Amino acid sequence: MEKDAGQLFVVATPIGNLDDFTFRGAAILKEADLILCEDTRISKRILEKIGVKNKLMVFNARNESRRISEILTKLKRGLKVALISDAGTPAISDPGVRLINACQLQGIPVSGTPGASAAIFALSISGIPTDSFVFEGFLPNKKGRQKKITEILLEKRTVVIYESVYRIIKLLEELKEKAPERFVAVARELTKKFEEVKRGKPAELIDYFAKNKVKGEFVVIIAPEGWQPK
Repeated sequence: MEKDAGQLFVVATPIGNLDDFTFRGAAILKEADLILCEDTRISKRILEKIGVKNKLMVFNARNESRRISEILTKLKRGLKVALISDAGTPAISDPGVRLINACQLQGIPVSGTPGASAAIFALSISGIPTDSFVFEGFLPNKKGRQKKITEILLEKRTVVIYESVYRIIKLLEELKEKAPERFVAVARELTKKFEEVKRGKPAELIDYFAKNKVKGEFVVIIAPEGWQPK
């Protein structure tokens, strides 16, 4: 690696409320020569909050593999490159892992700033045990989905997963069929105006979400078998 090689910064952004930006994260993005983002439309709105513009390059699941070489070249020339996601901490159920790994393999420094994570925040306000947990990200849409759900329900630790508005009812119905007594918390719209956390058995949650037809992004927290609030 060249002596004047740059550095990759992995910078967490707010998951909803833009006031959750960290001072250091904002400072790094202001100083960066290039900011990698999933969607410029979303990132421009985030970056306007801290007065940053004209530094964006699209870096997402569709182009990640072919962009890595180009980004590594920029880093080796001494550029400071920041990686952000649409919301929250990059590389957690988001693109970026392969780029970070490539930098580590080539001796390019990787650092950044910690910050918001929907999974951790939802877990922290769920009231479900947090001493030991596993994060499963998004479940398969079709192939392997039922097998994965069965595995999750056998897990002895609290399980945190993401689900879309289009499949939240489906997931709760699957949990009702396989584990009707399991205690579950569903969090949505975290840090936003309509933030809420609903807790209960799958059937109770199905009734609520089916009646209210809510929107948003969901974090589902499944308690260990046998655990119930006291």
